[in-house]
Amino acid sequence: MDLRQLRSLVYIADSGSLSRAAEILRIAQPSLSQQIKDLEAELGVELFHRHARGVLLTEAGHTLYAHARSILKDVAFAKETVATQLRNPSGKVSVGFPTSVCRGLSSALIKKVNEKYPNISIYLIEAMTGTLDEWMQIARLDIAVLYDPRVFANISLYPVAIENLMLIADSKNQILHRNSIGFAELENIPVVLPAKQHVLRNYIEHLATRNGITPRVVIESDSFNAILEMVKAGYMTIMPHFGMLQEINAGLFGAIPIVDPTPSWNISVVVSQRTINMHSTDAVAKTLIELMRDMIQSGTWRAQILSD
Repeated sequence: MDLRQLRSLVYIADSGSLSRAAEILRIAQPSLSQQIKDLEAELGVELFHRHARGVLLTEAGHTLYAHARSILKDVAFAKETVATQLRNPSGKVSVGFPTSVCRGLSSALIKKVNEKYPNISIYLIEAMTGTLDEWMQIARLDIAVLYDPRVFANISLYPVAIENLMLIADSKNQILHRNSIGFAELENIPVVLPAKQHVLRNYIEHLATRNGITPRVVIESDSFNAILEMVKAGYMTIMPHFGMLQEINAGLFGAIPIVDPTPSWNISVVVSQRTINMHSTDAVAKTLIELMRDMIQSGTWRAQILSD
């Protein structure tokens, strides 16, 4: 039994004639008759009484007719719902941000999505990159912004930019009078960094090992707010400029480039292919990528855009 047979049954019953139904459906009458015979053979019952003036539904035919109309109505509704969804994306989309971009992107993304897709609601989640990475793998998130993400199944990855890490210090710190610091100097500069399970810390440690130095990490903290307070207290940290943008713009902190080598990482938007709301998820992901590129092009976000 298929939709074509059910549709034929309804048209034959409504018109009371195989020939008229064949004209409406624009198929040959023998083909239409064969559909009904196949359906009757499958069900083991007669669906129509045949007579000289046409056909009438049997009792079994009336029962199937009622179900057929209901099924066809549901199919038509499903098609219209999908078409409407394509024209007007809706529903909830979960987006994960690492702490260093959450403050700078959250309100801007929500504003953009509300303007373009008022029927989409955003569920924001802030976590460390490693945690976001794991949640993407188990389809707990629809979208995430990740640093140097791994490639794995059921994920689409869209590299957006390369971002340099900088030395962040309180605005009163004399080190800000310098134009840059060498990476090797991190052996003697007291810094606050996240613990070793954090992507940023792992990256700094790996680069330090390659360059034969050991950074002077005096405090470990996975709390972004605690790191802010430590910098205000005179310690320094290594972060992307964008992560400290509010404090830098307010004149509280300053940022110095690190050179020889310059630590940098790739920023990507990753999209789950196992989301239950793919069209809305794609719409939000495209909006997010456009927003990130706009912020970089305007100079708000210090990074280098990667080509498509």
